[in-house]
Amino acid sequence: MGVSRMGRVSRWSPEFREEAVRLHRESDDSIAAAARRLGVGAETMRRWVQGAEIERGERDGVTVAEQAVIRELRRRVRRLEEEKLILQAAAAYFARETGQLP
Repeated sequence: MGVSRMGRVSRWSPEFREEAVRLHRESDDSIAAAARRLGVGAETMRRWVQGAEIERGERDGVTVAEQAVIRELRRRVRRLEEEKLILQAAAAYFARETGQLP
């Protein structure tokens, strides 16, 4: 089993997906015809083809590497926001304790 671009576990391995896209690109078949021939859903095949085109720079979109960076940055922002709230609460507490309210 592989992991899809959306992070879900896929029953199709990355190698199978790459080979399916390659076979589609080398044939004159439509995406739907190639998908039927391989026993894959047409929408699944369409997403694989689009993902491969994004990775090769043939189509606008976010690459897998860019998605990983975005996920990491969102994680960091979430952590910093939590730390900010903690610091604000601590500052308010110490201001009350010292009688130095802003």
